[in-house]
Amino acid sequence: MSYFPAFLDLKNKKVLVIGGGKIASDKIGHLLDFTDDITIIAPTINETTKNYIQKHNLPYHPRAYRYGDIEGFFIVIVAVDDLSVQEAAYKECQERGALCNAVDSVDFCDFIFPSYIKEGDLIVAFSTSGTSPALSKYLRRAIERLIPKDIKAFLKELKALRTSLPKGKERMKLLDSKAKAYIQKHFKGLLDV
Repeated sequence: MSYFPAFLDLKNKKVLVIGGGKIASDKIGHLLDFTDDITIIAPTINETTKNYIQKHNLPYHPRAYRYGDIEGFFIVIVAVDDLSVQEAAYKECQERGALCNAVDSVDFCDFIFPSYIKEGDLIVAFSTSGTSPALSKYLRRAIERLIPKDIKAFLKELKALRTSLPKGKERMKLLDSKAKAYIQKHFKGLLDV
C-alpha cells in the first residue's frame, strides 16, 4: 500500500536523529528546512553533521542509542546500518507514539522522506512509496527547472492579500484569478486551467 501524503507542522515538535554519517547528515539538512529542534545521538559524526550541530546549536550526545532515548520526541530518524538498532528504535517509537523513519528499512518506517522542492512557502513533494527513491529524485530535478524564479515573491504577494482582505467569496475569487493568471503566464500552452 502507498504512503499517505501529509505536510506536518514541526513547530514545538522534537526530532531525534540516531546516527551521524552521510545519510544522517542528509536527513538533518532536509529537516533544517522545517525545524531546528533536532537532537543527534551517535558515537561518531561526519564533518557535515558536526557543522550542522555547531551552526544550529543542535544538542548532540556522543554515544550509541539506548532504550529510553525516544521519550519526548515526535519524530525519530534512525540513520544507522545496524538492523537491530533500527528494529529496537522502531519498537520504542511504537510504544511511545513517535513516528519513525529507519533509513532503507521500510519495515521499520511509519513515514518516508519524499524528494521535494521548497521555494519559500511552495513545497512540492515526490514519492514512489519507497519503490525507487532515485526516480523521485530525478523527477524532482526535472520539475524543479519548471518552477518560475519569482515564485517566492508571488507567494508573498498572495499571502499579504490573503491576510489583509476579509474572508469570503470576493477574496477567494481575487486570489483564484491571480493564481490562474500567474500559471497561465508562466506555463503558456502547457496547461489549460
